[in-house]
Amino acid sequence: EVAREIQLAMLPRGTFSTRDALISGATRPANTVGGDFYDVLPLPDGRVVVTLGDVAGKGSPAALLMALLLAVLRTLVEEHLEAAALVERLNVQICRHSPATRFITLFYALYSPGTGALTYVNAGQNPPFIRRADGRIERLPATGVALGMFEKSRFVEGSTAVMPGDTLVLYSDGITEAEDPGGRPFEETGLEAIIAAHVADPPAELGARVLKAVEAHAKSSRFVDDLTILILQRAPAQAGPAT
Repeated sequence: EVAREIQLAMLPRGTFSTRDALISGATRPANTVGGDFYDVLPLPDGRVVVTLGDVAGKGSPAALLMALLLAVLRTLVEEHLEAAALVERLNVQICRHSPATRFITLFYALYSPGTGALTYVNAGQNPPFIRRADGRIERLPATGVALGMFEKSRFVEGSTAVMPGDTLVLYSDGITEAEDPGGRPFEETGLEAIIAAHVADPPAELGARVLKAVEAHAKSSRFVDDLTILILQRAPAQAGPAT
């Protein structure tokens, strides 16, 4: 329980607010501690780091690697590196300081308030998606392999934009792979349906709804994998004055 308190204290709490967006995350470990993580870090140039990842495995070994990765990542963020360069440096450190049998999937992005520009690297993580204001779904696929596999891995940056009224959803595979008693997974469609039904809710409430929906689907509060979600919700465009 003490380890759980320490681990949760390492993660952002509450809702982070930029001038045009709200960002909030939630996690529920399968065991007392887990290997999922997320972070929200403001940069001096006004951009905001949003990241979510999943250490292979569960319990204390995964939690120790999660703590290592967060510590290294936060140090590298202070060097003001762009996304691909940071993830490549991070991968080298993970390869050198973690067991060869372990790997970490990671989505790392830089969000620019005002323009909504999003530059990202997806290192083997479940593709996050942007639910556009008109209901369309845009997925952000992998741009490289998981961390900890090859020290000389190279990563490609992707780019898109979170426009007014859009919602960016990052999640771990524990959510989409959670099964009901009949063995049917929650899947991406289940996640998308909850987001669509409650997209007007603030991100903290929306994330809580997702976790409750997964629990209802599984008909259990015990899971075989960690559940983690991070939501960035950009405010709708302001209507102009009536003419």
